[in-house]
Amino acid sequence: MPTVEDYVSRVEGTCGAEQDVIVTFKYDKKDEATAHILKKATVKRNLSGIIFELTFEDLNFRLYPSGKVIFRSIKNREELNRLLAALLL
Repeated sequence: MPTVEDYVSRVEGTCGAEQDVIVTFKYDKKDEATAHILKKATVKRNLSGIIFELTFEDLNFRLYPSGKVIFRSIKNREELNRLLAALLL
């Protein structure tokens, strides 16, 4: 059975007033991860297939076909892991 670690290559945080988290998917799994997320989340806006603005469980985030996701206002690592598990598995 796949795990979140099978999909995620790197997790980085940003500094500033709002704490954003950037998740980068493994290259060979990015298309599969993107398909899972688009299936489970609600698309708010699709900007020419380059940026997808999505909502899942009252959380807004952006998905890029390059294999990156930017989550806004994530409180802690446990919340991020729970969210990724819900979206990917």
